[in-house]
Amino acid sequence: MEDHRAPSSSPLSAGRPVAVRGSWRGRWRAWQRLPVTLIIASLLLGLGIVQLAFQLGNTAYRSVTWTRETRETRVRVAALERDVAVLQDAERSASDPAYLQELARCQGFVGRNETVLIAPDAARTPGETENCELVRLP
Repeated sequence: MEDHRAPSSSPLSAGRPVAVRGSWRGRWRAWQRLPVTLIIASLLLGLGIVQLAFQLGNTAYRSVTWTRETRETRVRVAALERDVAVLQDAERSASDPAYLQELARCQGFVGRNETVLIAPDAARTPGETENCELVRLP
């Protein structure tokens, strides 16, 4: 049997035999390293699976959260658009004499040439009549 030792100038020359491919010792060392390699590969694969599961769960959570927040934002935008429409209508009506006269009547004012008649079943507070619609400005 041949003695395969590292050259004396090599740092591996501690008198240990060097495994040569194809020899029985080389094959045995390859088999000995195989379980360690498989364990390391299995750990890396498990770590990858855990990371993938976390990323999928995080993506699903963000998708649900963003969908809910988008829906809430759309509702708020619709409410703000309604408020803007009311304010624009009030702005247009503020310079309309007919609207201002109607608003004054709802508050209990009468014209100069008008006679005030009070019905027995009249509302006690001006603005409580059926003809007056109160519009709250946002």
